[in-house]
Amino acid sequence: MELNPVFARRLYLALLVEHIERPNVPKLIEKTGWPRRTIQDVLKALPGLGFELTFIQDGKRHNDGYYKLSDWGPFDPAWVEDRENDLISALA
Repeated sequence: MELNPVFARRLYLALLVEHIERPNVPKLIEKTGWPRRTIQDVLKALPGLGFELTFIQDGKRHNDGYYKLSDWGPFDPAWVEDRENDLISALA
């Protein structure tokens, strides 16, 4: 299956937010190896695709916290999970 890399990146990051415990930008950078700005841009783009993503403030500093995906919008999370390897391949 050939996927657009931009689209694959967004779906893959949504999958990581769903499955990593208390996902924040540093954890997502560690998992993906992507630059901070790329992670931030993709997180910002997810609501435009219909995802409901919120930042849970959890600390005293402004950016202490993590992301929570509460709705996949038009996407079937099981379909995305089943194609995780395809998503990763599209990003290589």
